Amino acid sequence: MIGPLDGLQIAVGALRVNIMRSLLTMLGIVIGVGAVIVMVAVGAGAREMIGQQIRSIGSNLILVVPGASMTGGARMGSGSVHTLKSSDAEAIAKELPAVRYAAPVWGEVTQVVYGNRNWRTRVTGTTKDYFPVREWKTWYGRMFTAEEEATAAKVAIVGTSVVDNLMGETYPLGKVVRIKNVPFTVIGVLEKKGQSPRGDDQDDVIFVPLKTAQYRLFGTPFPDEVNAVLIQSKEIDLIPDAERQVNELLGRRHKIGRNQENDFTVRNLTEILDTAKKSLNVMTTLLGAIAAISLLVGGIGIMNIMLVSVTERTKEIGIRMSVGARSSDILSQFLIEAVVLSMVGGLTGIILGIGGAFLFAKTSGWPALVNPAAMLIALVFSAAVGVFFGFYPAYKASKLHPIDALRYE
Repeated sequence: MIGPLDGLQIAVGALRVNIMRSLLTMLGIVIGVGAVIVMVAVGAGAREMIGQQIRSIGSNLILVVPGASMTGGARMGSGSVHTLKSSDAEAIAKELPAVRYAAPVWGEVTQVVYGNRNWRTRVTGTTKDYFPVREWKTWYGRMFTAEEEATAAKVAIVGTSVVDNLMGETYPLGKVVRIKNVPFTVIGVLEKKGQSPRGDDQDDVIFVPLKTAQYRLFGTPFPDEVNAVLIQSKEIDLIPDAERQVNELLGRRHKIGRNQENDFTVRNLTEILDTAKKSLNVMTTLLGAIAAISLLVGGIGIMNIMLVSVTERTKEIGIRMSVGARSSDILSQFLIEAVVLSMVGGLTGIILGIGGAFLFAKTSGWPALVNPAAMLIALVFSAAVGVFFGFYPAYKASKLHPIDALRYE
């Protein structure tokens, strides 16, 4: 009886006889396993990137925007009507037990000037509660004071992209920038946030007190109007309660009748994250299925080449049987050859897959998270492919009659 190590040695020797054919046979397995590794790594990296971008917006977030009302028989989209006020945000923060903060927002994109430089950026008026909602701290400097908010002070907190593009190497604190020809003193610089889920630069922004934006910069078509209210629930599990409470409170404040549609829209940003991740999971699964087809094709290639090998080595099989080899020895020998083919192909595919994942990450800017569990599963699956598709040729070889095999030409 041939031991496993002897069988492995014989298998490697047999495969080396025609090295090019063996390499071409492994190609399907290499491509399949490599594709699986790349897809899983890129998919995991993309999920992590989306999660980081959503978390950069803030946690436990709910967004309220004006819109979704019936006007003249036509449904108005969110943001197309003027129904939200800063007093709504104050009521939400004070009256709703599931809410920790509520920050009104009013702003627009405009030109900002510093010295002989100018930069077009988004200027947002808000309250000091906006920053804990976004979990956004100052890199240096400070936030607004209550007095500055109440008196519509001309102070500004800027993002790092504004500093880089407008001020360069100049130390920004205490410097004066002009927004719509109104001078503002920079009192703080925010920590870097990076891109939003939509790809926008979150650091390309200037914040001023809400009343300053409403009355000194942009004006409001309606008294105390705001673009949106950003809300943070006390806990992530309280988001559904907070949504329900916000809908009920604003429905009462806006005098929405039982059969009327709300003139505001409440959005749960956690649901956006979940939806994005589910969509990505579907895409990753689809691409993984395509990669699995490559493994299937590779397995068929192994079966084909093993059948050819059995035919070419029929006389060898007859000689081995005539000197005492049993059918089980022949079966295990050809199975070992099939498994060696698939395992070497699997290991090569893993190495190429890791390299491909990091190359894709470097060229595309996406992170790539190589999962050791995925590599192990791919390797085990490639071995299973070798056993499954190698069994029939091995079984066929083990059932050859020694006399017939010796007579084969």
